[in-house]
Amino acid sequence: MSEVFEGYERQYSEIFDSLSQKCTSAAALDGEQKRQRVSEIRSEIEDAELLIRKMDLEARSLQPSVRAGLLVKLREYKSDMTNIKNEVKRINSSNAKQVTREELLESGMADSFAVTSDQRGRVLLSTERLAQSSDRIKESRRVALETEELGSSILQDLHNQRQSLLHAHNSLHGVDENIGKSKKILAAMSKRIDRNKWIIGGVIAALAFAIIIILYFKFSH
Repeated sequence: MSEVFEGYERQYSEIFDSLSQKCTSAAALDGEQKRQRVSEIRSEIEDAELLIRKMDLEARSLQPSVRAGLLVKLREYKSDMTNIKNEVKRINSSNAKQVTREELLESGMADSFAVTSDQRGRVLLSTERLAQSSDRIKESRRVALETEELGSSILQDLHNQRQSLLHAHNSLHGVDENIGKSKKILAAMSKRIDRNKWIIGGVIAALAFAIIIILYFKFSH
């Protein structure tokens, strides 16, 4: 239970005890003393009703499981105040029929007040549920927006990666072309080297043959 509610409840209990005692003593008084005592009672009734309203507001701010029990208590307190008011009217009036009529009207008003209080409780509960639903919708929307932003970020990263891959692919294609050209150049150079080897071999062979001929004629004579 709320500590605030308990504090109001203790104050109410003290005032109610005082009202009960003053109503009992006022019945034995007359004249100015009775009028003064009735005035005191009415002032304390206002204080008690103010505390009941404060307890009602505090109870309706609590969890539904706690609120239900407190509202039952408050209906009892309101009924007690109605009884105290009726007692004051009996003390302060000499017309029993008028008192009886006022009691019936007061009872009807109390019932109406109880119905109105219950209806207000249901409206507050519905409002609370709507507020909770609104909070859940806001939270869902926030999550959806965050998810959308995350998705956009991922798509942007994927696009950047695709561009990088395309650039790398183009670079590799250029390297392949250069490698192909290099292979062709190396093949041509290899052919030239082979041709030069045959030419040099032929020159060497011709020189050797010429030397042999020269030596032959030289030693033969």
